[in-house]
Amino acid sequence: MLLSSSSDKLPVYTIEQVRELDRLAIREYGIPGYDLMQRAAAALFAVILERYPQARSLCIVCGAGNNAGDGYVLARLAQQAAWQVQVVAVSSPATLENDAQTAYQDYVKTGGEVASFAGSLPLTDVLVDALLGTGLTRPLQERWLAAVKAINASSQPVVAVDLPSGLNGNTGQALGSAVKASLTVTFIGLKQGLLTGQARAYVGELALADLDLPMQVLQQIPTQNYTLSTGLLKSYLPKRARCAHKGKFGHVLLIGGQAGMAGAIRLAGEAALRTGSGLVSLGTDPQHAAWLNLNRPELMVHAIQASEVATHLSNKTVVGLGPGLGTSTLAQAIWAETLNTSLPLVLDADALNLLAQSPQRRTNWILTPHPAEAARLLACTTETLEQDRFAAVRALQQQYGGVIVLKGAGSLVADETAIAVCLVGNPGMATAGMGDVLTGIVTSLVGQGLSLMAAASTGVLIHALAADQAAEQGERGLLASDVIEQLRGWVNP
Repeated sequence: MLLSSSSDKLPVYTIEQVRELDRLAIREYGIPGYDLMQRAAAALFAVILERYPQARSLCIVCGAGNNAGDGYVLARLAQQAAWQVQVVAVSSPATLENDAQTAYQDYVKTGGEVASFAGSLPLTDVLVDALLGTGLTRPLQERWLAAVKAINASSQPVVAVDLPSGLNGNTGQALGSAVKASLTVTFIGLKQGLLTGQARAYVGELALADLDLPMQVLQQIPTQNYTLSTGLLKSYLPKRARCAHKGKFGHVLLIGGQAGMAGAIRLAGEAALRTGSGLVSLGTDPQHAAWLNLNRPELMVHAIQASEVATHLSNKTVVGLGPGLGTSTLAQAIWAETLNTSLPLVLDADALNLLAQSPQRRTNWILTPHPAEAARLLACTTETLEQDRFAAVRALQQQYGGVIVLKGAGSLVADETAIAVCLVGNPGMATAGMGDVLTGIVTSLVGQGLSLMAAASTGVLIHALAADQAAEQGERGLLASDVIEQLRGWVNP
């Protein structure tokens, strides 16, 4: 199935876990390996037919191992369906072993032909990458690299078998170079490296074929990691009681907005209102406190000094700290005073930068860093952090506690046991104020009574869904305030 925001909550696995599932299916449940290979190829062909209904010709670039075996079975199936099929082998079929060799022989028996890769590829309706599977651990070299470059230079749609060749299935990083697919059809379970960070530039659309493995197999390799789906929304945002009043939906306090940064805290405040908070108060710089709510009178705005933080915290449900806060002496004093509260906290932007200067651990907060902020929190470079986002979000949670939202393409949400992955969102979100809106959404949901993990994961999903809706007119030029306008529909599922 092609994955989307409406897909069910799905487990997310490491490469090692998927290999073990494959081994269990074959060794302990008696499913022949070649049977699984044929299921994979049949599922692959079905997705190609669904996604490219006008296509009638294939070029399949086969390499080594079972990935090549999948390609040879696909070639046979397409040929039997009267498609024009051309197979280009980067590795000699004579070196194939076991099921992959059987797949090659069966293709040849039906009259299939194989050409050796000579640097270029024929033009067909669809190009299939069946070069390398999940076993690659080092950068591509020589003919393998040349084949990847030839695939990427093609003008036709590219379908990757299991994962784009050259991509690390655990980290999502290209091993020097990788195929840039239009569509990836992955097998058995979702590999975490397909879902986040740089992988989004290589995977294209993503489809999962579970190969009909028995539930008993899947139960033997449990995983706590999963994808976020719209099914969460009805679970966490049920219809409100007819006798409800504003006092039941939290009084949010959002603190930030130094001089010149009034927009940041204003965006967070309006997002909290649109997410359903009963009351929203802003604590902000005295220079603009008097006029900040002129065109959003529902916001209660207060000039705030460090000595007054405790007073403003009184009778609040949750505190969001950081949008436009700055790192001035006043900001540091407000930060220190806010940390004295026992209320749940949502930290973003400059609050995270201040935390990086004096790290501490708490169980009742949500941290929402983008990669550069996360790198400061872990005292590493952004480049190092992005090499393995799953490891990074786990390290952040272990060091700082609570719940961590690592923003970016394929945002990750982690508590002490699980990591949730957001499959939606778009590049238009890479603009000023977008994180402030997320802070308002997440803080609002905590104030409405959701657990920290539920608030963070639901908030990330709502934020991304609203941004995708707002981007229907185009990703370029998308504003953070455009996302706020779409929130209401998503918080009333």
